[in-house]
Amino acid sequence: MRYCRRRARLTQHQLGQLVGYHHSLISKWESGTRAPTARAVADLERSLSAEGTLSPLIASADEQGRPPLTPLGAVLAGPLPGGGEGPPAAPDGAADDWPDRLAPGGCPLHAADQACAVPPFGDPTQLTDRIRAAREAAAPAAAEPDLVHLVLALLDRCEYNALRSTSTTVLGTVEHVLRALAAWGEAVNAAGRSPLALVRIAANYAQLAGRLRMQRGQGALAMAWASHGLRWAEAAGDTITRVTLTTDLCTLARLDGDGPSALGYARAVAGLGGRGGWIATVAHMYQARGYAAIGDGAECRRRAALGRSALGRLSGRDLAEAPWLADGQGQLRVESAVAGGLRDLAVLTGDRATARSASEAALLALEQVPAAMIPTRLLLTLRLADCRAGAGELDAALELAGPVVEQAVAARRRTISQELAGLYDHLTGTWGGVREVRDFRERVRAAGESAGA
Repeated sequence: MRYCRRRARLTQHQLGQLVGYHHSLISKWESGTRAPTARAVADLERSLSAEGTLSPLIASADEQGRPPLTPLGAVLAGPLPGGGEGPPAAPDGAADDWPDRLAPGGCPLHAADQACAVPPFGDPTQLTDRIRAAREAAAPAAAEPDLVHLVLALLDRCEYNALRSTSTTVLGTVEHVLRALAAWGEAVNAAGRSPLALVRIAANYAQLAGRLRMQRGQGALAMAWASHGLRWAEAAGDTITRVTLTTDLCTLARLDGDGPSALGYARAVAGLGGRGGWIATVAHMYQARGYAAIGDGAECRRRAALGRSALGRLSGRDLAEAPWLADGQGQLRVESAVAGGLRDLAVLTGDRATARSASEAALLALEQVPAAMIPTRLLLTLRLADCRAGAGELDAALELAGPVVEQAVAARRRTISQELAGLYDHLTGTWGGVREVRDFRERVRAAGESAGA
């Protein structure tokens, strides 16, 4: 077997990925400490172009015991949050906007430059039934490429929905598929095959589930999903997902008013990459907000400057790994973070010059928001209004916030609600006796009653 593998110019890890078995099991087979099953031998002979070479050397498959759990069993084990959201349903518009292909590099089964074809759209309930069947068969992901492509396409549509709608109703679908994926991975792992492709996909689903729980104000459940996702992403060697999940922990800590923890998670992001590149850019962004949360204005400004500078130096490889930083989206994310950090500083210090600098950054970010990204536009509009209020520009703040009050309240997203609450406190605390502010306060109250908030 070792001879055939080397002749094929494959490492043990590459062969494991090819046939759907963990590389540690490949090593045990080659060293003779374990014997593969008849099914495994057939997979190996086919993949190594060695038909008939290995099978005579193996005893009857009926005599072979079940392989032991690999270390990934501990990663996959444990209770998962959620699961009470009702049956899975398709995201709004998914049937009409179903992708024909995945983005290059979006599939863990195939080459990074391959845009895998996606089967036609189907009922998400049938999708979870297919995952259940694959779990019962302990089929490795490589044996079910169409199913994997469907799962990835559904994740793409759910993420698309979350970016463009204030609704979080896709959460039920995300968590149903996620729990099914984890069970499938456990079954594959218990059969002695590699579940790494499934673990990697589950980590991405966990990231979205955590964000949706966070938007609902369910911080404990959001933290639970982020923790599972981090373990899965680390096991799968998925640095990109580890970075994004760690930034979500920054946001959760900041929403809970825990500045030191937010800064600690931001520093952890920096530890996942080198001194430059897209990871450094993201780390600077989140550290700027973290330092602002603990009142360190000098370091907040320094990190803001470093983040802007790092964004301008990103290479093509950086942008291929982190396409959300390409073009105007990179400026949107960096300037939004800078605006948030400087605004937080201005609230702490009452410094109007800092609030004006925050306004400039918020305006730059808002100019990059596509019209369809409604939640982001609402959040940044309120942030800009709060910056204007901090700069002493009451009329400008009310002019910005006035048209979106009812929509912001009805959104019932925690990040948006927190921006609105900060603006509300700022206006009423500074200009509570002004008639226009009293009218604004009454509109917020009435909108809350109407939305049942």
